[in-house]
Amino acid sequence: NCKTMKWATCDGTPCSCFLLTGTDNFKQSLNCQKIPKCFLMQAEMNRARKGEDTRTIGGKPVESAFVDNDGIYDPVCERDGKFKAKQCNNTEECWCVNSAGVRRTDKGDKNTINCTELVETWIRLELTHAKVNAKVEESSLKAINEAIKTRYNFKVDLVKEIQYDPDAGLIVVDVKKEKSDRMTDLATMAYYMEKDVKILPLFEDQEKFAPKVGSQTLNMTNIKIYYVDEKPPTFTMKNLSGGIIAVIVVVVLAVVIGLLALFFIGRRQKRKYSKTQ
Repeated sequence: NCKTMKWATCDGTPCSCFLLTGTDNFKQSLNCQKIPKCFLMQAEMNRARKGEDTRTIGGKPVESAFVDNDGIYDPVCERDGKFKAKQCNNTEECWCVNSAGVRRTDKGDKNTINCTELVETWIRLELTHAKVNAKVEESSLKAINEAIKTRYNFKVDLVKEIQYDPDAGLIVVDVKKEKSDRMTDLATMAYYMEKDVKILPLFEDQEKFAPKVGSQTLNMTNIKIYYVDEKPPTFTMKNLSGGIIAVIVVVVLAVVIGLLALFFIGRRQKRKYSKTQ
């Protein structure tokens, strides 16, 4: 084995290890005691080009998935309890939301922004649990399905996949429904679970979500929820954070200064050279 690189292949006599890199699947030989970062990045890009996994589990389920970074607001609801597609939080600034009430567009003027439909969404839950005394068998994680069903009165068959990273204590749960399904409410289950883990339960008994897997209880310490809409969100770059703007300004200034330096160096050396590098 190459214990420092799970994608390495080791064979031959004597045994040697290598990674596939580049567009031509070049076999890059390895010293598994110390693998340069460049090789690792090449291998990751090689796998990405072939559509193979480059991460163990977790992360975005699809590129258009996003996290709710706005927090709670005062929503306007339909009579049946669904979110209005257009939300304004009692201000003149409005935005469009998905079926979970999570913003999926930039904010804009109340009179100009147009939200024609309430876009359905499915979710990915990333749950992190505290350290446990014994190893958690991945085969026993099906108990989480039953815990979700019991606590949140939820259909177990909507849980499509559960993945587990024991080293990180990370459980990833994909919860999906059919595109034609407009009745199942994924958002409520996710909202209750988020409160259970991050703050205080919304239930009267105040017992937190802590499913029993095998012989031990998993105490959840963190949760991240990704929302994957049926139609991609329409965020733009106009509402950049201050940090990102600062980085862009610094990069632009560095490029301009570099170009000016090349221009003046070229002028000074014009007598010696017909061309400048």
